[in-house]
Amino acid sequence: MSVLQPEEKAPARAAEAILLVVALALGMGGMWMVGYSLEDGLPEGFWTYTLVLAALAFTAHIVLRLRAPYADQVILPAVVLLNSVSMAMVLRLDLSPNIAMAGANAPRHIMWSAIGIILGCIVIFVIRDHRSLRRLTYTAMIVGIVLVVLPLVPGLGKEINGAQIWIFIGPFSLQPAEFAKIAFAVFFAGYLVANRDTLALAGKKFLGLQLPRLRDLGPILIVWAVSLAVLVGEKDLGTSLLFFGLFVGMLYLATDRVGWIVIGLTMFAAGAVVAWSIFSHVQGRVDVWLDPLNAELYERDFGGSYQIVQGMFGMAYGGMFGAGWGEGFPDRVPFAFSDFVYAALGEELGLTGLLAILLIYLVIVQRGLRHAIGVRDGFGKLLAGGLAFVMALQLFVVVGGITRIIPLTGLTLPFMAQGGSSLLANWIVIALMLRISDAARRPSALPTRGTLADPAPAVVGGGAIEVGGPGATPVQAGTDAGAGRGPTPNEATQIVRGVDL
Repeated sequence: MSVLQPEEKAPARAAEAILLVVALALGMGGMWMVGYSLEDGLPEGFWTYTLVLAALAFTAHIVLRLRAPYADQVILPAVVLLNSVSMAMVLRLDLSPNIAMAGANAPRHIMWSAIGIILGCIVIFVIRDHRSLRRLTYTAMIVGIVLVVLPLVPGLGKEINGAQIWIFIGPFSLQPAEFAKIAFAVFFAGYLVANRDTLALAGKKFLGLQLPRLRDLGPILIVWAVSLAVLVGEKDLGTSLLFFGLFVGMLYLATDRVGWIVIGLTMFAAGAVVAWSIFSHVQGRVDVWLDPLNAELYERDFGGSYQIVQGMFGMAYGGMFGAGWGEGFPDRVPFAFSDFVYAALGEELGLTGLLAILLIYLVIVQRGLRHAIGVRDGFGKLLAGGLAFVMALQLFVVVGGITRIIPLTGLTLPFMAQGGSSLLANWIVIALMLRISDAARRPSALPTRGTLADPAPAVVGGGAIEVGGPGATPVQAGTDAGAGRGPTPNEATQIVRGVDL
């Protein structure tokens, strides 16, 4: 019999630190080139923006080393890169003399970015184990519904550009739906992990599809009804599409039934037709999508195609490699700092830059889905998969609207568009993904940091592996505790050595 002591030494996270330096250097270089293109020198606030971003990025790095040492080392640098590049673009638009860019505000953007990073760090500190969120399943449902309904409260909500999705509290404005998507992801994960077998197997078949019983769908139907209420009451097609996509996607993840995709697409198509027939602003967006170069639509004061056409011209002017930082005319596109920041980036960075940005988002989504597969509990799998899916869906809706793949919606590009609600909510999403990745990558023989002070050595030999303190029950060879299967040779090596995957 041989006795092997599991190594509890955490990874140094050197790869993450190096990638953070690269990400910050790219954002800093963008701001530097903007200044020399527009002002023949470093732009005002350059060192403030750079030092604040660097300090907060490495603060998050240190927080991960202390609280989630096994967390993914690619996600944080990827998000910091997006945030720092967006800082360069907002600064470039803030320096523009065009009055249409009066809403671009670089100091406010860095302020909300800083608050978002700090909030993400707080989430990682407070939530030591993502499974604790499962106790909040129905609380999350109620919170999500309240957040969605808030813009409809008289005196609190306000209609802007045809949609009533904002609430105003004094000088501050907030888009509650950005936070509601997180609450609904927690609710779906908690409810579906407890009821997925019933949803997948119980009920009758219709046209080859396994339909669940109505009583099992009760809470889910409530959330679906809320998404319809958003569409009807707030006239917000984008948010409704986001909630409905999250609803269908997580049902598919939980049940592995293709029928849910068919039912979801059918219901969405029907809802889209109804929305087009009822709401004039939806009809206007469809008309703009189908024929943006129509002179009547282009010259329309409100709800016309001027914005999308200017965005198309800007991306065409950018070509393959872009006009360069500060050398294009993105200030001719209305709301280039928020809704159309992707078109502004396309003009100055070109198709190559846009593809690079999409690849960075793809890396974040792929890592989230990878950790959804790797985490050992069903709730974590569904939560990580749902958060990754909702980010991918939001990316598709925003980029698809700007490039005319689908009609425009009111959603913003995560981490890149100027806006406090979007930045805060998406940094919370990233914090939860990092917390789950820590659980997924942590060697199974090692306890969660702070739960067991002095783990006993693993005893290998005699057909058994003993893990835990004195008196612990041996786990027979061929059994992986908590998973119902035997560890592979690689997993056994990881368990004993505690290597960083």
